[in-house]
Amino acid sequence: MDRRTFVKAGCIGSASLLMQGLDPMIRAESAPTAVPPVELRGLVDYKPSPLGMPGLFPARVIEIREANAIVRNRVSQPVVGRMLERAMKELTGERSAREAWAKFIQPSDVVGIKINPSGAPACCSSPEIVREIISSVQSLGVPARNIVVYDRYSYEIDLASYQALLPAGIRIVGIQEAFASGGGYESNVYCEANFFGEWETRSYMANIVVREVNKIINVPTMKDHSASGVTGALKNLAYGTFNNVARTHRAPYSFTNPLIGMMCTVEPLRSKSVLHIMDGMRQVWHGGPLTQVQDFIDQPGILLVATDPVAMDTIELEAIEKTRRERGAPSLWQHDSKSITADNDEFHRDASKNLFYRQPGHIAAAGHLGLGIAELKQIDHRVLSV
Repeated sequence: MDRRTFVKAGCIGSASLLMQGLDPMIRAESAPTAVPPVELRGLVDYKPSPLGMPGLFPARVIEIREANAIVRNRVSQPVVGRMLERAMKELTGERSAREAWAKFIQPSDVVGIKINPSGAPACCSSPEIVREIISSVQSLGVPARNIVVYDRYSYEIDLASYQALLPAGIRIVGIQEAFASGGGYESNVYCEANFFGEWETRSYMANIVVREVNKIINVPTMKDHSASGVTGALKNLAYGTFNNVARTHRAPYSFTNPLIGMMCTVEPLRSKSVLHIMDGMRQVWHGGPLTQVQDFIDQPGILLVATDPVAMDTIELEAIEKTRRERGAPSLWQHDSKSITADNDEFHRDASKNLFYRQPGHIAAAGHLGLGIAELKQIDHRVLSV
């Protein structure tokens, strides 16, 4: 279906660092006053799926904790396996893990697993969790050749050693590497807007999402982000699926709010994204998405499972805000010009500093677009232990 949406709201958002296009640390000369018109073009004649965001269980988030899931920076696969099984049964109300997974995956599916290797090796989607997801998908009869673990950048996938740590027979794809051979992005599915006068005003959706997989399991990490406030389920999908997104920000200003949510509404990304499993084994509370500073990385041993990415990111945002308060760091909502620094090293040393005016409001904006529930009082947040 061809979807075109124009937005002229006064929201200012964010984007991730170190992507192709403009250098995010080129300083904007003046503050943007409004989001420019944004055009979203989806796949023509695509039939939306009821499994798509917010999915089968809107507003429901299962949180499961186990301190022994990660010890001395090592994730225990048997423990996370039990955590994932219990969380899936709680999410779906099914008595067995197999029945729970079968609500989302069929043997004939081509399943994409969208990881987040950004920040590796300090914090990325844990291979142990990804292995458990692969095992669960295969238990339903999906052959290894129909399972694709992917992200935008091959070099980040390499840093996390996924090729060595995931089962043989599955595909591991860096979209940007595919782009070099001309097959990475779909020219007819895009987001178009002119943010700072850039010459290329379109961001295209990855071809692997448009043409290859028909189900996506999203595996974000639990961490803050220097511009968007947090990197969660929404941002992992949006900015990991479209190219040319660095153009959306010039420090200290950016346009991720409401762009992250808008990108997630584009078909077929919206319909194919059926399940979100957030890796909270490690929690980055400052310096994200790329920090390697261990002082800013806790190891709470958390797993979040949901079909509603907005509700999931709302719970994540509250968790990181709580940690920052406990550590004496300012709120992610703070917009103090004195906190802004152009020195990347200073930002990674000092939790009171920001590179951008952070925009955690992108989560609520995604809720207004119908992708899920952002109001805490309306979220069915179930906290379990193994």
